[in-house]
Amino acid sequence: MTPEAPGFGAQCGAEEAALKSRLIPGGTPIPRDAALALLRSELGGVQARVQRAFEAREIMGLPAARMLSGHMDALILAIHAYALATIPRGFRDKPEPFALIATGGYGRGVLAPYSDIDLLFLTPGSPGTRTTRVVEFMLYLLWDLGLKVGHATRGIKDCLAHARSDLTIQTALVDGRFLGGDEPTWVKFDTDFAKMRAKDGLGPFLTGKRAERAARHARYGETPFMVEPHLKEGRGGLRDLQTLYWLSRHAFNTAGLHELVGDGSPGGGLLTEGEARAFRRAWDFLWTIRFHLHYVTGRAEERLTFDLQPVLAARMGYSRHGPQEGAERFMKHLFLTSREVLRLTRVLEPALERAALGAPARRRDGDAALHKEGLAFADGKLVAAPPGRDFSREPILMLRIMRAARDRALDIHPLAIRALIRHSRQVDQLRGEPEANEIFLDLLTGKDAPKWLGLMNETGFLSRFLPDWARIVGLMQFDTYHVFTVDEHTIQAISVLQQLEAHQLDQIAPVASDLIGQLQSRRALYVATLLHDIAKGRGGDHSELGARLAQDICPKLGLSPEETETVSWLVLHHLLVSQTAFRRDIEDPKTVLDIADIIQSPERLRLLLVLTVCDMRAVGPKVWNGWKATLLREVYWRVSEVLAGGLTVPERDVRVARAKEAAAEQLTMSGWSQADLDHFLSLGYSGYWLSFDAETHARHASIVREAEAANAPLTVRSAVLRARAVTEVTVYALDHPGLFSRISGALAVAGATIVDARIHTLTNSMALDTFWVQDSSGGPFDQPHRLAKLSVLIEQALNGRLKLAQEIRKVRREPARLRAVTVPPRVVVDNHASNTHTVIEVNGRDRPGLLHDVTAAISRHGLQIASAHITTYGVRAVDVFYVKDNFGLKVDNERKLAPLRASLLEALTPPELVMV
Repeated sequence: MTPEAPGFGAQCGAEEAALKSRLIPGGTPIPRDAALALLRSELGGVQARVQRAFEAREIMGLPAARMLSGHMDALILAIHAYALATIPRGFRDKPEPFALIATGGYGRGVLAPYSDIDLLFLTPGSPGTRTTRVVEFMLYLLWDLGLKVGHATRGIKDCLAHARSDLTIQTALVDGRFLGGDEPTWVKFDTDFAKMRAKDGLGPFLTGKRAERAARHARYGETPFMVEPHLKEGRGGLRDLQTLYWLSRHAFNTAGLHELVGDGSPGGGLLTEGEARAFRRAWDFLWTIRFHLHYVTGRAEERLTFDLQPVLAARMGYSRHGPQEGAERFMKHLFLTSREVLRLTRVLEPALERAALGAPARRRDGDAALHKEGLAFADGKLVAAPPGRDFSREPILMLRIMRAARDRALDIHPLAIRALIRHSRQVDQLRGEPEANEIFLDLLTGKDAPKWLGLMNETGFLSRFLPDWARIVGLMQFDTYHVFTVDEHTIQAISVLQQLEAHQLDQIAPVASDLIGQLQSRRALYVATLLHDIAKGRGGDHSELGARLAQDICPKLGLSPEETETVSWLVLHHLLVSQTAFRRDIEDPKTVLDIADIIQSPERLRLLLVLTVCDMRAVGPKVWNGWKATLLREVYWRVSEVLAGGLTVPERDVRVARAKEAAAEQLTMSGWSQADLDHFLSLGYSGYWLSFDAETHARHASIVREAEAANAPLTVRSAVLRARAVTEVTVYALDHPGLFSRISGALAVAGATIVDARIHTLTNSMALDTFWVQDSSGGPFDQPHRLAKLSVLIEQALNGRLKLAQEIRKVRREPARLRAVTVPPRVVVDNHASNTHTVIEVNGRDRPGLLHDVTAAISRHGLQIASAHITTYGVRAVDVFYVKDNFGLKVDNERKLAPLRASLLEALTPPELVMV
């Protein structure tokens, strides 16, 4: 029977009576051990019945919470009666009535499977001896049942004093519900508590709950669009809904928010029927997710981590639809629900405040300019000017009020934001309207743009003004790379753009910060940033689809044909610079010439670099690092040189000569003899000289001379390059097949992450391999003891003493919550990206030793690796290798490529998934 059914209360009452008769047959309590066994059986039966009904979808989350709470009432009341019967009043004991009160969530009559049960043992005065013994008896029995119990034993005065001084206690008591015991004691407290709240007013409670909510959001995320949200404490979660309930109950003693609907309701109808239904839907949906979370994990889990998302999606019936996975559809529903909670908060909270604290806000006119805009002041904040100006009749006022608030550094009145939400449908009338376009673009490109975009997104304005935006609201990508949903990521990107303009990122992104002031197409850049991911979630290449959408959207926003072309081009190519920097060898002239051929214009190159920085830094806090910044700068300067006419393919010999001259100058300054200098300059092939700067060549020269002087078969040296946030590890050893694979395996065992590598065989048949590595946090691998261990591990790996396969398996694996994210293995062989090498790109799930396995497979097929470019996107690894065969030629024979692909796919498959 569901809690909504008329006989549910009677059923729980019958359960309580039946349990009491078994615990106290004939008025005599049974032994404690027998009672505990009986209660365990009863509790297990109750929990199993609720779980069966819930998982059979006979009831949803909120009814299940009420059902569990109702059955728990019967159990606790039976325990209460058993405790009183077991501990009779002594001859000298005075009568000590006390009331048993449910508080907190349990007091609201809802209970999650593994939530705490909060109880208050309320006495008229100070608790006496027998009351203390009864309370202890009950608590030990509840604890022995495995229940988590929050409890307090207080007199009425003590309770009121604590409620006044402690907001948490006052909130728990607002939820108070009489269970059993001495009812007059409860009535006395409830009456006094209501008087205290009325005397204090809503103001202090509201102020406290707002501060508490702000602190909670700061801890769990200021946006509801985090891809691993906290269901209970996060923004737009259950706690935000509960806050509205508490405020309503504190102000009007309502039992539910539905009581605020209608003219005759407290406050005169603070909610519409539709808003009350939205509250109910949100409550039920969030409680349903919470029940699934508890049942799946077997604990009071409130965070929706990656590994749980597909499980809950399947349990709740979300399946793949078009390009979207079931988990992505489920999470979008959750994010839209969270946004609805935020909107409902914006609607109800100011109305509660106004209704409880006094008459409607007293308005006064502003200055003439403000009056002309149709705006006025209320409590020093902006509203639509009464009586004849409002958002429903003049939706343009929605944009005007945001612009005025920005320009005058004023707040928009909460009642005006409430009106923004309620009349968001009227925004449809503003599409293509010149004044609306002008103000929107001004807000987009002006001061504090992320703030106003966030408000437009939260109130639903943006989805109405730009219908294509609605497709990306709450859209997540089921990976561990993106921290935010697509809409929130886009607003974050606008924020980064404004940080660049304010020169707040001069140290982090110096080139982009310098270029931002040189741009001629500022407005186009802002619109391109807004639209760069607008086509995600539609299937296909979102860059190509987005470019086509931009051609349609930009004219409607009032952009010129030239601006429209620029925006469309930027959206189409917004990944070009990053993909080139991280997946291609920028020392290969063809790489630079190919990208220059696409860009063609210095202005477009500047725009593209700035957009790339904004896009990357908006993905998440751990994506950007000094090494990636270095690679982006290198791409920019090299392409810039080509566009200025400074690099053509025939200049390769000239560039090699210049590199040798620069190295010679460095070494001469260090006191090298001409003989030593000539010997070193004779060792490198052209590719070597074009792969490093003069300082690196000088470091290599010292390593080679030291090794030759000592006749050392192996030399390992490291240099911490803090400006690039990497550590350079150089290995000088006799070249042989599999050398790169063994070194990369040793680095994995040492805990180093390879981000780039250059592999060179010198004319003396020695290998000079250079690796750039970072630690797990994306910084340089710089602890002295770890560097020393790294050198030892490389030596042991090369002489065979280190069993790489065994040691790699011991390396710490990723958290279990990330294992649900799948990355299908993929191998791409490209013979067009380079004139001299075959380019192999592999995509797969990152894991310790992946690079070792992949490069071992390449070596087994007799291929020589010239350079490796390693990139990770969350748990996805994208590794690119420039290779040749043993004759120094490209590999273009399909008979050789087919088995190579098969070996690489096998290497990309995690060991636990390989069939045996």
